[in-house]
Parts: sequence; structure tokens; C-alpha cells
Amino acid sequence: MTPLNNPPAGEKIMKEIRFKKWKKPLIKDGKPTKWNWLVRGVESLELGKDTDIGAFCYINATAGVVIENNVQIGGGVKIYSISTIDNKKGKIVLKKNCKIGANSVIMPGVTIGENSIVGALSFVTKDIPDNVLAYGVPAKVIKKIDNV
Repeated sequence: MTPLNNPPAGEKIMKEIRFKKWKKPLIKDGKPTKWNWLVRGVESLELGKDTDIGAFCYINATAGVVIENNVQIGGGVKIYSISTIDNKKGKIVLKKNCKIGANSVIMPGVTIGENSIVGALSFVTKDIPDNVLAYGVPAKVIKKIDNV
């Protein structure tokens, strides 16, 4: 069996190839990056290495957003460190190796745990612990992830 037919080995090889020349992107406040995602409050954004942020994401980092190493964020995700609807604000932390599914919404003050996965179209209002799968509206932990 070749490494690309073996999902864990194949994923590792593809990641090594994909991020071999990774560079921190040029981010200007309120302007789309070359990958078509946008940040407000860029001075309060901490971006780790080997991150993958999908097109059409919006990050409001005014109250602080930390995206640690190896985080994947699907297209269309919205991350709000400030909510003008309910006047909440708080730092958001996406811990290393977590994955956020497409079109999900992360609300102020939330931490997504290391290696955790948030399913697509989820609305995250509370912290998600390490090594779990969570999804839904509102997002809830569905199961623990083993072999991480």
C-alpha cells in the first residue's frame, strides 16, 4: 500500500508538501488577503504557523483572537471577538491542530481545544474541550476523539 492510499500517512505527506513553504500572510485591517479572508482589529490577532484559513472567512479580532499552529478553518467561517447584538466581547483561542468546519460561527470568549473538530455550520457559544468532535446549533460535544 502506498502512503497516499493510507490516510494517516497520506495526510501527513500532503501536509508536509503543502506547508513546506508556508509564510505568514500579509494581513491589512479590513482588506481581503490574497486568499479572500478578512480581519478587523488585525493588531489583536495572533496567527500561528502552518494555519489554513479558507476563503470568505471573517475574523473580528478587536478583543483578541489567537490562532495557534496547524489550525484549519473552513471557508465562510465567522469569528467574532465582539458581538454588537448582545454587547459581549472576549478573546477567542483556537488551540493547535483544531479544525473549524465551513460556515461555522465562533462567538466572543470561546476557546476551541487542542485537536478538536467543530463540524460545519455550527454555532459555538461555549468552550469546546481538547480532543472532541462538536457540532450543532448551539454546538455540543458529540464524542471524544481517540488516537489523536
